[in-house]
Amino acid sequence: MSTPATRREPPRVGDQPLFRRLLIGVVLVLGAFLILAPLIIIGVEAFAKGWAVYRDTITHPDTRHAIMLTVLAALVAVPVNTVFGIAAAWAITKFDFWGKRFLLVVIEIPFSVSPIVAGVAYLFVYGLQGIFGPVLDEYGVKILFAIPGIILASMFVTAPFVARELIPLMQAQGRDLEEAATSLGASGWRTFFSVTLPNIKWALLYGVVLCNARVMGEFGAVSVVSGNIRGQTNTLPLHIELLYHDYQAAGAFASASILALIAVFTIIAKVALERQGAGRIRRPALAANTAEKTS
Repeated sequence: MSTPATRREPPRVGDQPLFRRLLIGVVLVLGAFLILAPLIIIGVEAFAKGWAVYRDTITHPDTRHAIMLTVLAALVAVPVNTVFGIAAAWAITKFDFWGKRFLLVVIEIPFSVSPIVAGVAYLFVYGLQGIFGPVLDEYGVKILFAIPGIILASMFVTAPFVARELIPLMQAQGRDLEEAATSLGASGWRTFFSVTLPNIKWALLYGVVLCNARVMGEFGAVSVVSGNIRGQTNTLPLHIELLYHDYQAAGAFASASILALIAVFTIIAKVALERQGAGRIRRPALAANTAEKTS
């Protein structure tokens, strides 16, 4: 009796060496032109006129003030958004309540709204012609064209980063461990610090790193609410724009090199966190979240 011929599976596209090499080559070429080339140009142009010009630009009072203001915005926005992200993720994943889906939509709003639109919205809320502007002006409280407005705009655009990293992971982990701890008499704070936090620490750090990088490089919303006052309300991205418009290309590239270094350190931190477990945790969490949405 003759045995049936074994069925041969058709070759997959990815198994073809020519296609694989072509695809890798295209990715490498595009990555070199779109990502590496601008970074290299920033480094070259920053030192085009010598170390003295670079040093004078970085140590200029306006540049130092822009750096300090950028750091200040990050020091306020990142911790606040970290607390907000943890609280939102905890509420969404550990409790059932009316309006949960609405809260998820609210968290996603900063990603779907242009930063410039967000800045204009703040004008209509805290400006002199806005909702709270006349009252704030009566009491001498200045929000727009001052440091508070910059911090508020930075907080708005970076609000979702921590929550978006934690929610899929905490949904995949479920509530069993927290419910067990609660049944054994642990308080809410004890449950969080002893059970929840150790299981989400790498994803939390991952979200904090991304949030910090976004604050440092924010331009659109801050440019609207800051007023672009040199030496007073200019963050580092706005200061770079002013230098470039003043035909100080070397100074603009020198200041931009600081943001480029921040980007490089962010990538290094991202890779380190992924190796420590954030990357391995996020992938199954995202897959579980996708499966839940499609089911």
